[in-house]
Amino acid sequence: MTGPGEVAVVDSPDGAPGPGWYDPVDAARQGMDAMSRWAPTRYADRRAAGRALAALLAAEQGPRTVVVGLARGGVPVAAEVAAALGAPLDVVVVRKVGHPLQPELALGAVTAGGPVSLPPARGLRMAHPSAPAVAAAQREAAAIEARLRTGHPRVPLAGATCVLVDDGLATGASMEAAVRWARSQGAERVVVGVPVAAASSAEALRADADAVVSPVETDDLGSVGAWYRDFSQVPETSVAADLRAARAPGRP
Repeated sequence: MTGPGEVAVVDSPDGAPGPGWYDPVDAARQGMDAMSRWAPTRYADRRAAGRALAALLAAEQGPRTVVVGLARGGVPVAAEVAAALGAPLDVVVVRKVGHPLQPELALGAVTAGGPVSLPPARGLRMAHPSAPAVAAAQREAAAIEARLRTGHPRVPLAGATCVLVDDGLATGASMEAAVRWARSQGAERVVVGVPVAAASSAEALRADADAVVSPVETDDLGSVGAWYRDFSQVPETSVAADLRAARAPGRP
């Protein structure tokens, strides 16, 4: 049940919107004007959010577009975007690098093969991640990606448009690391796509990415999970299954 001033962004049981149902794809095609009138807007799940996001990313469709989901929660969103754009689907794992004295405090974020992304220096964050800590995080990211790809090689990004997708954008630290990774892989154009974003983080990312696309940008994000009815954890097996499905015959 929705509360006063709240709309559930969901799909009807038969896949078509009916009375009382809000169609996220149709709203996206209308520039999300309908969504902006409601607070909070809520997606049924990550796949419904991916379909809404895909409608706003239609302009990125092309023979050299690659959709990359941030593991794990971004992959089911990215799978819907890749299917809509007819683009290959791949995955990138971002790992936080913690402070040696306070491991839960992230000093930076890193991917398996990209540069370290550092948040603004404040207090303990003025420390720099140690080289051993960075190397350990990179090895961990590489190991996770290997499990998720199940032996399949990375989709090349050299000269491509890379659409980076996550299930939401809070601080933006993980996505910034992903943007830098895509640049290091030779992507010609880097586009960030998320179903919901903190407005300040989206604006900051526009200094690094060629575009940041989101149906909802808000100054009052709260938690990303609050914008979903189902925000359950995404297991590695589900991510691997999405990647296998994207490689099936008939797909790019």
